[in-house]
Amino acid sequence: MAQANFVYSEAANDAAGLPLSLSVYADRPHVLAQLRDDAVAAGLRIAGTGPLAALLEGEVLPLGDVVLLDCPAPDAAALAALARLDLRAAHCGTRLIVSTSVAALDDVFGCLDQSAPQLLVDPSRAERVIALGRALAGAAQLRVRELSEEDRLVLLRLTEQVGQIAQRLEKLEGPVTGLGLPDGDSAFRFESPRPAFAGEAEDGSARLVRASRPPLPDPRLVRRIIRQRQLRARFFDGDLFADPAWDMLLDLTAARAEHTRVSVTSLCIASGVPPTTALRWIGQMTETGLLERVEDETDRRRAFIALTDKAADGMARYFAELGSQAARLV
Repeated sequence: MAQANFVYSEAANDAAGLPLSLSVYADRPHVLAQLRDDAVAAGLRIAGTGPLAALLEGEVLPLGDVVLLDCPAPDAAALAALARLDLRAAHCGTRLIVSTSVAALDDVFGCLDQSAPQLLVDPSRAERVIALGRALAGAAQLRVRELSEEDRLVLLRLTEQVGQIAQRLEKLEGPVTGLGLPDGDSAFRFESPRPAFAGEAEDGSARLVRASRPPLPDPRLVRRIIRQRQLRARFFDGDLFADPAWDMLLDLTAARAEHTRVSVTSLCIASGVPPTTALRWIGQMTETGLLERVEDETDRRRAFIALTDKAADGMARYFAELGSQAARLV
């Protein structure tokens, strides 16, 4: 490959004792330059930068600890290369951040089932920087364990800077002047629904008998509740009522009762928040066992999102508890 197609930084040749490394792949020159500038300003070591074609030529290119990839309109060859990159990243522990468009989201999502990447949809500069901070925090977890308690506290305090940086980035024209790395804890926390039991042993032990699960609610009722919730946006700012986790649970509950499948793009729309935000919620809800990825049996390049049995159980019991009042729920 010609040197012009893939540029190695000098730091890539001196890995010993250096900070976490980053590789950037993008065809749009302004995006490539912006990502590189932000990373350099944040003190990261650039392992390499290049166009998407660099991934298509089959060469084993340096990935670094984190890879930023911009592919708003990938063709079949790019999607195949993305799937190979996903496998390689999963094998070596590289964190992937992939930005794409709404039109390509389902195709890109279908290619990435191994490395648990962060997916961004038409992201702003602030969203890219926040994703970078999250990825770096995850990649640095092993190293963080070696820090003293005082150093860990300093690192945790830096998480507060991420939100401030995100707000200021949109007003800045120059590169980022600093980056706070969030810890590995999620900003979204979910408590798994406690199972309902018919009885308990006298000694309080775990020998319990599981009660039968009530049926899922009538999907027509759930769709009516969804429409009622969406109606509020006609009269008030939608951000006032943003509750993406619940809106997605409602949509998936109706779909499960209807025996239909839900694509990731459709679920993002149902969430009522920007796609990148919805994808973060989908990732967190998947990690906590509420949602699951379901591969398309007829086309391995496609995948859907569904409720887990645990989440379906919780939703069924919730609506059973509401009873007749569910029809008035908004």
